[in-house]
Amino acid sequence: MKPENPILTMLSLAAGLLFLAPVLYSVWMSFQTADAFYAGRVSFTLDNYERAITQFSFARYLINSLIVSGLVTVLGITVATLAAFAFARFRFPGGDLMFGATVATLMIPSHISLIPNYLTLAKAGLLDTYAGLILPAISNGFAAFFLRQYIRGIPKALDEAAYMDGATHLQVLWRIIVPLSKPAISSMALYIFITEWNNYIWPLVAVGKQDLYTLQIGLARLYRINPGEGLIDWPLVMAASTITILPVLVGFLAVERHLVRGITMGAVK
Repeated sequence: MKPENPILTMLSLAAGLLFLAPVLYSVWMSFQTADAFYAGRVSFTLDNYERAITQFSFARYLINSLIVSGLVTVLGITVATLAAFAFARFRFPGGDLMFGATVATLMIPSHISLIPNYLTLAKAGLLDTYAGLILPAISNGFAAFFLRQYIRGIPKALDEAAYMDGATHLQVLWRIIVPLSKPAISSMALYIFITEWNNYIWPLVAVGKQDLYTLQIGLARLYRINPGEGLIDWPLVMAASTITILPVLVGFLAVERHLVRGITMGAVK
């Protein structure tokens, strides 16, 4: 094995620290008091996290975000996998047109559908509900397109062998396509989760009850909290921000191997 170049290693570490510097500074700031921060002193405290969780209901917001993002991820990846399997393995009238329309949705800004989605859910009485937060985000054209390209790289001979043994379409999907597509499915699941976790506009429009606020809405409200003289309590905001990024960080670490493998294999195919 070729030995590592120490210069490249040092440059990589330096670049990594450069990119992580804002995050590390934010975490460090979250452990300071507002008075110490504005006075340029160092005063370690966990009070910011306690206030964010108890006084400003971030525990509730965290649960809401986990419920919404988790259900959107499960339902979204299920719909995307079914659509990708249909587009990759079956030929039916209008199939190419439907796939083209699916890809075309990637070129449409999400804000264009904001008002139609709001009016539709208002007529259905689903505003201020979990369903109103979840349903508009289930369909994901990019995930369907990515998985369709990946599934097309799986040999059809495996499907045909299963059909000869009496398997149904759903059995082929569940026992052959899904296991072989785990890297791509994991990548898209993380993509959907992060996209929904960071969603701000739709929860802001669709939800008026504080009990249904997500973390992004709660985080924006913290900018109104002033420690005095019109100053923003940045240590409190940074503590809430740290709470917000932790689930995404854990999710990324959990599927990191599948994420890299899925992206690289999908690019090759």
